[in-house]
Amino acid sequence: MSNEEEIPPNAAETAVEEIPQVVERPKIRLGRKRFGEFLIERNRITPKDLERALALQEESGVKIGRILVDMGFLTERDCTLILCEQLGFTYLDPEQFPEELPEILDRISVKFFIANNFLPLHFDEENKILKLVVEDPYLRVPLDNLAELLECKLEIQMSTRSDIQDALERGYGEGISEFDKIVDNADEMDENYDDVEHLKDLASEAPVIRLVNLIISRAVESRASDIHIEPFEKSLKVRYRIDGVLKEVESPPRGLAPAVISRLKIISKLDIAEKRIAQDGRLKMRVLGKEIDFRVSTVPTLHGESVVLRLLDKESISFIELSMLGMPDYVEKPFVELSGSPHGILLVSGPTGSGKTTSLYACLNMLNGSETKILTVENPVEYQLEGINQIHVNEKVGLTFASGLRTMMRQDPDVIMVGEIRDSETAEVAIQASLTGHMVFSTIHTNDAPGAVNRLLDMGIEDYLLTSTLLGVLAQRLVRVVCKECRKGYLPDVGFHKHIIKFVDDPTSVHFYRGEGCKNCGFTGYTGRIGIYELFQINDEIRHLIMQKPDTAQLRSLARKKGMRLLREDGWRKVLDGKTSVEELFRVTQESL
Repeated sequence: MSNEEEIPPNAAETAVEEIPQVVERPKIRLGRKRFGEFLIERNRITPKDLERALALQEESGVKIGRILVDMGFLTERDCTLILCEQLGFTYLDPEQFPEELPEILDRISVKFFIANNFLPLHFDEENKILKLVVEDPYLRVPLDNLAELLECKLEIQMSTRSDIQDALERGYGEGISEFDKIVDNADEMDENYDDVEHLKDLASEAPVIRLVNLIISRAVESRASDIHIEPFEKSLKVRYRIDGVLKEVESPPRGLAPAVISRLKIISKLDIAEKRIAQDGRLKMRVLGKEIDFRVSTVPTLHGESVVLRLLDKESISFIELSMLGMPDYVEKPFVELSGSPHGILLVSGPTGSGKTTSLYACLNMLNGSETKILTVENPVEYQLEGINQIHVNEKVGLTFASGLRTMMRQDPDVIMVGEIRDSETAEVAIQASLTGHMVFSTIHTNDAPGAVNRLLDMGIEDYLLTSTLLGVLAQRLVRVVCKECRKGYLPDVGFHKHIIKFVDDPTSVHFYRGEGCKNCGFTGYTGRIGIYELFQINDEIRHLIMQKPDTAQLRSLARKKGMRLLREDGWRKVLDGKTSVEELFRVTQESL
């Protein structure tokens, strides 16, 4: 008998035709309290969150745990772990699943297990015991049918739906993952970009909403800083930027591109009818129990609109301190001293994504107090800081960095932060602000710290004004941290000795470290990032040299004589400490090396 004849895939109750159907038991209360009340007691959700979920449950009839996962309040794993705690079942990690499923499946269709999310672990023929992993231990009808057919007892453990489905898919090639279920009907969707109402309808369908939520929640779980959704002629690519490096992940079919992109534009309050120009928006979602802000950018491309979401975890930035950024003592101590100056300009330089804004926010957190008024003008305001007045640049109404700075001057600030000095007008206003007794922080795009001086001179800033106001420039990069779970040491090649001879007495005895890749780091070998820094301090000799219009090499040479340590030197120290790898240092400081 074929699998279809033996077990209809969409009806678990008829999995075994010769066994009469068992009447499904009425809904039961889980333990002494309902699941939602159980979560509230453990501060995993708020009563308001539960109220919203229950309202959705009334409409859909879906179990409350699944709704909370889809809404982003819980991960699947957390939901299952809490259920196990409440119901008294054992949670089984997917690493403990068997590589080969038992021969019992010769008697029962795979589709029965797929339909009910059952994963058989081991069948003890002698004692008639089947060990089984399930998502829902109260699916009594199919469980009773299974026990009666095999004339055995069931030992039940629990795991997440997606882990069970992935295991079935790996073992039999017929499993249907959560992602696949959502996009199962994608081929039936058309790519009609012209009918706005049709797009709104597509974007409001439950599978599309769940798909977008799944893409976002997976990004948060993966510690991604950005989500890239890019349509091409025959595919729709989804990529996450994790620790500064893009990684392609499981992507929806091309036919879902209009619906997915329209859904993102709707929740970001963007115009879904406008596809000819770039748009910028924001959205706020509660994902995995945290409030996450997203900065959304769309741009028209050859095959549709490309969307990038920047993830901004506002809960984490408010606790950032300079000591957490990995600054060596010879950088942190003088940088803190310069930050406490009553007036002047302090710059942070580096390419996009090098952590400049985070460093400045950490500095502002340190200075923030009831006796200090701090104003910022940013494009955009990435994180909201308590006690600090932040202005969002809006060039459409004439609010630029320069005009925002001029407005700040009338607000009697003590400390001013400008998101970026990108033109001569902004630089001139920043100079004037520092000359009138204000401490000004800002960022600038240069390859190293001394290069900021030449960049400002090229903008037309007079050398005498620059030497009167500039206190220092901090250059930085972010390097990935070697995963502690899979870190392994190895001896370097002889060619590396020339790089490390100044840091150690015996270069031949040094061990380098790299990550081999494990589940903890997503098989990348790295978890998290740390900064490498160089601090260029302006002293009298450097001021005298600036008046002579030097090039960057001359400034760097003099700063080195005065004790400045380069980015790559801080990087090598972190390599020798086992914090990062040689390959990672070469990746981010290639020009310097």
